[in-house]
Amino acid sequence: MAFEEKRTWIVLVTALGGAVAYLILLLNSSGPVDESYVPLMLGTIIATIVVTIVLNIVVGSMSPKSETRTDQRDDEIGQFSEYTGQSLLVIGAIAALGLALADIDQFWIANTIYLAFLLSSVLSCTVRILSYRFGIQRW
Repeated sequence: MAFEEKRTWIVLVTALGGAVAYLILLLNSSGPVDESYVPLMLGTIIATIVVTIVLNIVVGSMSPKSETRTDQRDDEIGQFSEYTGQSLLVIGAIAALGLALADIDQFWIANTIYLAFLLSSVLSCTVRILSYRFGIQRW
């Protein structure tokens, strides 16, 4: 398995794990949800970033130096997957803008943005993993 694919699996698992943790904490929080979501969201986002960094360091330190180098294929797969993932981020931003213009509570706007980042990351990682496994379709 390519080093970049390993890193992609780490991002995918930690992003999904962080989202599940946020949802569980949010549903189990005491008091009104729209007041307690800010520290929960920030905490899970920060924890997800820290866990991702630590796991990348661990995997990088256990990998031979020759394995961590990227080539043209890695660059093309990375570019293709990022372009694909950005589409959901744009859709989420438009949805959040629509919610803001409709004067909807900021709880829903923040969670829409969080969901857009999550879905963008999941789509990007999925496309990257599938591209490593099956290649990129040339048109």
